[in-house]
Amino acid sequence: MTASTTASSSLARRRPAVILLAGLGSLAGLGALGALAHYSGNAWVMGSFGASCVLLFGFPEGPFSRPRNLIGGHLLSTTVGLLVLHYGGTDWYFMALAGALALMLMLATDTVHPPAGSNPVIIFLAQPGWDFLVMPTLAGVLVLLVISQGWRWGSKPR
Repeated sequence: MTASTTASSSLARRRPAVILLAGLGSLAGLGALGALAHYSGNAWVMGSFGASCVLLFGFPEGPFSRPRNLIGGHLLSTTVGLLVLHYGGTDWYFMALAGALALMLMLATDTVHPPAGSNPVIIFLAQPGWDFLVMPTLAGVLVLLVISQGWRWGSKPR
């Protein structure tokens, strides 16, 4: 039996209550960001946050779900994407370079958060300004962190 077979079979055996809690946590996190975006008129949401919720609520004890990885991975990847976009250019090879550099920095700093690897691609598609680092990246990540930490605390057996 391979490691991936073992992992997938253990996932299939998750209790319905655990699955429901993970889904409700993701609903709370993405719902909060969506509501903040809707009522504030600011961009609180980016595509990689959906995948972050998979890790934060589906695999809360995993190494990629640590606060250091969530925050560090998103901030590093967004910063690299913005730097390469604004100082390199908009060509496809700069997008590829930004993705590669973001991965290398996350590995070097022990802040790997796989969803954050898509941030440079998102940046090259949207071509935002520097404020993208704060809104939606930092602000959105902090909202997800607070909700996921509260969710973990509230769903622990007592």
